[in-house]
Amino acid sequence: MTTHSHAYRVAAVQAAPVYMNLNASIDKAITIITEAAKNGASLVAFPENFLPGYPWFVWLGAPVWAMQFMTEYHKQALIVGSEQYQRLEKAAADNRVHLVMGFTERDNGSLYMSQAIIDDKGKTIATRRKLKPTHAERLVFGEGDGGDIAVHETALGKLGALCCWEHIQPLTKFAMYSQHEQIHVAAWPSFSLYTEVTPAIGGEVNTAVSRTYAVEGQCYVIAPCAVTPQDTVDLLCSTDEQRALLKTGGGFTRIYGPDGASLVTPLEEDEEGILYADINLDAVTMAKISGDAVGHYSRNDVTRLIFNNQSLRPVHINEAPLFDNAVNTFSDEEES
Repeated sequence: MTTHSHAYRVAAVQAAPVYMNLNASIDKAITIITEAAKNGASLVAFPENFLPGYPWFVWLGAPVWAMQFMTEYHKQALIVGSEQYQRLEKAAADNRVHLVMGFTERDNGSLYMSQAIIDDKGKTIATRRKLKPTHAERLVFGEGDGGDIAVHETALGKLGALCCWEHIQPLTKFAMYSQHEQIHVAAWPSFSLYTEVTPAIGGEVNTAVSRTYAVEGQCYVIAPCAVTPQDTVDLLCSTDEQRALLKTGGGFTRIYGPDGASLVTPLEEDEEGILYADINLDAVTMAKISGDAVGHYSRNDVTRLIFNNQSLRPVHINEAPLFDNAVNTFSDEEES
């Protein structure tokens, strides 16, 4: 059984990538990881699609217009196991931190909204894909599967992660809670899109979603959030209408305790930085004593979840022989 370090420091990153520049964004990420480690962090969490940036362009015009950005975006996506990916593993090992990195994953011709969970020895514990991309995101990204809804035993405790609006899917959340998660990384893009259109994708609503996750799951929630800088707006927006849809700023990074307490003073929405909180897993135990939603505080005779946690990727290589060697043999009696 893993021995947990019950008290330690976590870091939530609020920053902008070098937009659609994978290598430069990794350079920036490593600088941030190093700074967080020097400040005592044992876990460093990055926003959704930090590498190489969130595809804002898919929300700003017709699909045919957005396609002008897709070839380069595809080229700049991160391949798991690549030289660039190994730099992240090395950074985690060099700085002795657990790392949860949000990235756009390239798997041959397809892209996915992914998160890497890497331990303090530089070993990848898991990579996961967003179960269901949201709205316009489905023009860019493929889907994950039940194997991506997982909580992992680590030296820091039971650690899990989800992206963005996975946090408003009740059954997905309950599937995570059912694995007795203690530390959760809720990764968000910046809340700078459609700010005057609907509050549903704004910072106020979605920080409330992160906080609710902490209370429902009785776990710590580390919620990193990106910032949208002016140069990204200038790159993607050529009309007043587009500039009205994508604003600068949007940083709403937060850290919540298992009782819903806010553990940090937020940065300004356009400010880059790292937020730190000192956590103790004993607080998770105390919260669960009051209301363990998948244990004593449940009513499984009334409501239950059917959860298929199998990984069902489109291609499975079956190395075993399709037929047993004996299939084509016959007994003397059958032949006669």
